[in-house]
Amino acid sequence: MRLRPFAGPAAFLLAATLAVAGIRALTHHAPAAPARTQARPAAHRPATQPARRVYVVRAGDTLAAVAARTGVPASRLLRLNPSLQPTALFLGQRIRLR
Repeated sequence: MRLRPFAGPAAFLLAATLAVAGIRALTHHAPAAPARTQARPAAHRPATQPARRVYVVRAGDTLAAVAARTGVPASRLLRLNPSLQPTALFLGQRIRLR
Protein backbone atom coordinates (compact mmCIF):
# COMPACT_ATOMS: atom_id res chain seq x y z
CA MET A 1 0.00 0.00 0.00
CA ARG A 2 1.30 3.43 -0.88
CA LEU A 3 1.37 6.03 1.90
CA ARG A 4 2.32 8.98 -0.25
CA PRO A 5 -1.30 10.03 -1.04
CA PHE A 6 -1.97 10.33 2.70
CA ALA A 7 1.05 12.49 3.51
CA GLY A 8 -0.60 15.81 2.55
CA PRO A 9 -3.83 15.37 4.53
CA ALA A 10 -1.90 13.95 7.50
CA ALA A 11 0.44 16.96 7.51
CA PHE A 12 -2.55 19.32 7.34
CA LEU A 13 -4.29 17.59 10.27
CA LEU A 14 -1.09 17.69 12.30
CA ALA A 15 -0.60 21.41 11.62
CA ALA A 16 -4.23 22.20 12.49
CA THR A 17 -4.04 20.18 15.71
CA LEU A 18 -0.83 21.92 16.77
CA ALA A 19 -2.31 25.33 15.97
CA VAL A 20 -5.43 24.67 18.04
CA ALA A 21 -3.38 23.28 20.94
CA GLY A 22 -1.08 26.31 20.84
CA ILE A 23 -3.95 28.78 20.80
CA ARG A 24 -5.70 27.00 23.68
CA ALA A 25 -2.49 26.98 25.73
CA LEU A 26 -2.01 30.70 25.21
CA THR A 27 -5.59 31.69 25.94
CA HIS A 28 -6.45 29.26 28.75
CA HIS A 29 -6.20 31.11 32.04
CA ALA A 30 -8.22 31.62 35.20
CA PRO A 31 -11.07 34.09 34.86
CA ALA A 32 -10.35 37.53 36.21
CA ALA A 33 -11.80 38.43 39.57
CA PRO A 34 -14.85 40.67 39.31
CA ALA A 35 -14.12 44.32 39.89
CA ARG A 36 -15.18 45.62 43.28
CA THR A 37 -17.31 48.67 43.09
CA GLN A 38 -17.79 49.31 46.78
CA ALA A 39 -16.55 47.55 49.90
CA ARG A 40 -19.12 46.19 52.32
CA PRO A 41 -19.22 47.56 55.82
CA ALA A 42 -17.36 45.36 58.30
CA ALA A 43 -20.57 44.69 60.26
CA HIS A 44 -21.98 42.65 57.35
CA ARG A 45 -18.99 40.33 57.00
CA PRO A 46 -18.80 37.13 59.00
CA ALA A 47 -16.00 37.11 61.58
CA THR A 48 -14.45 33.95 60.11
CA GLN A 49 -15.30 31.83 57.15
CA PRO A 50 -16.50 28.32 57.98
CA ALA A 51 -13.88 25.63 57.46
CA ARG A 52 -14.30 23.71 54.24
CA ARG A 53 -14.89 19.99 54.47
CA VAL A 54 -13.67 19.00 51.00
CA TYR A 55 -11.20 20.31 48.44
CA VAL A 56 -11.76 19.82 44.71
CA VAL A 57 -8.52 19.15 42.82
CA ARG A 58 -7.62 21.72 40.16
CA ALA A 59 -5.11 21.59 37.33
CA GLY A 60 -1.53 21.49 38.59
CA ASP A 61 -2.41 20.52 42.16
CA THR A 62 -0.12 18.22 44.12
CA LEU A 63 -0.75 16.76 47.54
CA ALA A 64 1.79 19.16 49.03
CA ALA A 65 0.11 22.12 47.31
CA VAL A 66 -3.31 21.05 48.58
CA ALA A 67 -1.89 20.69 52.10
CA ALA A 68 -0.31 24.15 51.94
CA ARG A 69 -3.41 25.79 50.45
CA THR A 70 -5.82 24.27 52.98
CA GLY A 71 -3.58 24.25 56.06
CA VAL A 72 -4.15 20.53 56.58
CA PRO A 73 -0.94 18.44 56.81
CA ALA A 74 -0.39 15.93 53.99
CA SER A 75 -0.23 13.07 56.50
CA ARG A 76 -3.70 13.97 57.78
CA LEU A 77 -5.05 14.21 54.21
CA LEU A 78 -3.75 10.69 53.54
CA ARG A 79 -5.29 9.43 56.79
CA LEU A 80 -8.67 10.99 55.95
CA ASN A 81 -8.58 9.73 52.35
CA PRO A 82 -7.24 6.14 52.43
CA SER A 83 -7.84 5.58 48.71
CA LEU A 84 -5.93 8.75 47.74
CA GLN A 85 -2.90 8.23 45.52
CA PRO A 86 -0.51 11.08 46.44
CA THR A 87 1.24 10.91 43.06
CA ALA A 88 -1.94 10.67 40.98
CA LEU A 89 -4.49 13.38 41.71
CA PHE A 90 -7.24 13.84 39.14
CA LEU A 91 -9.09 17.00 38.10
CA GLY A 92 -12.34 17.27 40.00
CA GLN A 93 -11.30 14.70 42.60
CA ARG A 94 -12.77 15.51 46.02
CA ILE A 95 -10.39 15.33 48.99
CA ARG A 96 -11.77 15.30 52.55
CA LEU A 97 -10.18 17.93 54.77
CA ARG A 98 -11.72 17.03 58.11
